[in-house]
Amino acid sequence: MSSHHHPWIEIFSTPTCPDCRALKAWLEGEGIPFVERDLRDPAIAEEAKRRTGVRVAPITIVSGEVFYGTFPQQKPRVAAALGLVQAD
Repeated sequence: MSSHHHPWIEIFSTPTCPDCRALKAWLEGEGIPFVERDLRDPAIAEEAKRRTGVRVAPITIVSGEVFYGTFPQQKPRVAAALGLVQAD
C-alpha cells in the first residue's frame, strides 16, 4: 500500500450526470479518495456557485483549485493537479 498523500478532492455532482459518473469511476480506478457533494441539495448547489462561480456538474476541487467542464475536458487538468501525469 502506497503511503502517498493524496490532496483533498471534492466533487460537486449529481447521480445522473454521465460526466460525473465517469470522473468518479476514473478516480476510483486510480485509487484516489474524494468527497462527493450532491448538487441536488439546494444548499450544496448554492455553496458550489458561491465557491466556484459556476453551477454545473461535475465541478472538481483539488486542494482549492477548481476544474469544471466535461470529463474529457477535466481529466488531463485534474490528472496534472494530482501529479498523475507530467504536465507540459
